[in-house]
Amino acid sequence: MKTKIKLIDAGVAIDDRGELIFCNNFDMSKVKRFYHITNFLNPFVRAWHGHKKEEKFIIVTKGSALLAAVEIDNWDKPSKDLKIEKFILNDKSPKLIHIPQGYAHGYKTLLPDTRLTIFSTLSLKESQEDDFRYDSRYWDPWTAKER
Repeated sequence: MKTKIKLIDAGVAIDDRGELIFCNNFDMSKVKRFYHITNFLNPFVRAWHGHKKEEKFIIVTKGSALLAAVEIDNWDKPSKDLKIEKFILNDKSPKLIHIPQGYAHGYKTLLPDTRLTIFSTLSLKESQEDDFRYDSRYWDPWTAKER
């Protein structure tokens, strides 16, 4: 059975010194590297990026983002009808999201100066050998539905 996407509770502590975002339930033993992303434009879509082997753990440290993921059925030509899983991540109610191997993911910033930190389970070289990219609108969950 495939590993499913999982949200890991994080938190915010605020006192007279400032604000601290933490995730004490995150086991970092598989993490080999991390990177931090800020976009110059808002809203901005960065998508779709997938890996057969690599896992990602993503947290929004500032702002808000719509994160989406799909479990890939065919790496050369995935179905456009795959189930899209969507999550709203933000710094006010932080959660770390685990994107397992076998998924492609992307996100759209919802607020100016949104910042994400991504933890990866493969080295940069290993990741580059396990890299699959699709057009940002290949699956298109980026438009909010008015209700």
